[in-house]
Amino acid sequence: MTHLVFVCGHAGTGKTTLAKKLHGPLMKASATPFCLLDKDTLYGGYSAAAMAMLTGDSNDRDSPLFLQHLRDPEYRGLLDTARDNLELGVSALVVGPLSREVRERRLFDRAWLGVGADVTLRVVWVFTSEETARQRILARANPNDAYKLAHWDEYRQRRFEPSGDIRDDLLMFDNTAPASADYEALLARIVGEPRAATLMPPVPV
Repeated sequence: MTHLVFVCGHAGTGKTTLAKKLHGPLMKASATPFCLLDKDTLYGGYSAAAMAMLTGDSNDRDSPLFLQHLRDPEYRGLLDTARDNLELGVSALVVGPLSREVRERRLFDRAWLGVGADVTLRVVWVFTSEETARQRILARANPNDAYKLAHWDEYRQRRFEPSGDIRDDLLMFDNTAPASADYEALLARIVGEPRAATLMPPVPV
């Protein structure tokens, strides 16, 4: 059985860091090969070139033009790549904000995803406070965040905390200051086993 695991959340929550931490332990706990598919890695260079041509700003990832014309094709390509791997027997760990898809519950819609019942499906929502996320964005100094930071009041309107029916089946993960036990609990919930491989190296004695 293959696994499709989404690691979603707003900017600055630590999605990619968490996914990389999960990757090895997930393979060990599930006895299944995993590929890591990060939207920014797969499409960052292409989108930079496209936005430079369209607006002269290669770092724009948050303007209305990008959101209306490039966002959805990026995500569709991301999902298509994940599905190709699943068909080859390789599980996929998919990283991206995917906030709209979480809000609309699309990541639980197997027909929309194009995956069958033989694929184990998990959606992790990574969160931290708005101020913590903003400080992390400032600290990483990624040029792609420039538009977001310059229009923070506009951007923050798109931030939301899943609640009610939206939160059903979401694996919520507070990434503010997680301990080893928090990582292990998340891993166990992803693979559906009471005991899972550790995400932290053993402490020397």
